[in-house]
Amino acid sequence: MAVNLSTTRQEAQANGVKILVYGQAGMGKTTLITSVPDHSKAIILSAESGLLSIADTDIAVLKITQLEDLKDAYVWLTTTEQGKSYDWICVDSLSEVAEVVLKFEKERAGKDKRAAYVPMQEMVESMIKSFRDLPRNIYMTCKLDTYQDDNGRIMLRPMLVGQKLPVNVTYLFDEVFFMTEGRDAEGGSYRYLQTQPDHKTQAKDRSGKLDAAEYPSLANIAAKILNQPNQTNEAE
Repeated sequence: MAVNLSTTRQEAQANGVKILVYGQAGMGKTTLITSVPDHSKAIILSAESGLLSIADTDIAVLKITQLEDLKDAYVWLTTTEQGKSYDWICVDSLSEVAEVVLKFEKERAGKDKRAAYVPMQEMVESMIKSFRDLPRNIYMTCKLDTYQDDNGRIMLRPMLVGQKLPVNVTYLFDEVFFMTEGRDAEGGSYRYLQTQPDHKTQAKDRSGKLDAAEYPSLANIAAKILNQPNQTNEAE
């Protein structure tokens, strides 16, 4: 009997990191893409028109305006030589992608638009899993949603359409970070990634290798998780 034996370290190195970052508009979730180690090895699946903040970079972009664009992008990334050459696949944003899928499902649902939400959720979760399971580094962004829990507390989570998808999405990623601002001793502001949950914020670091507050750099976060030397790029 033939077996394909590897180690947990080898599996982690081969599969890459899977990161979801959410936060307020303008916080820098899109700009964070420029912190990958090599811009020529990154590609953005953009469902938004908000790439002006990184207009000075030369990162490849695939525009997602309808469901077929998303399907075609996945096929191209997994079957073509050029598509398979990208080490970082960045979806910006998952909130907008879910809206694209919901629009498609509403058109199929006919008069009862409520019937669109269950297949939308199933399709979006299937899409996330398909990209997540690629042996590449996966980075997805989400807008910020605030909601009130059963005790009346205001809570923070990724913004996605539907009732179940905002709850389920965090289970689909190894790393879920909240991008926010802090104040230094001089009163100046700085941005960081919150990697651990608190009384109101959803976050997690399944690797166990990150600080509770991390400098916003995908290159260095991936290096810490994968036990690699810290990496920098021209954007930092």
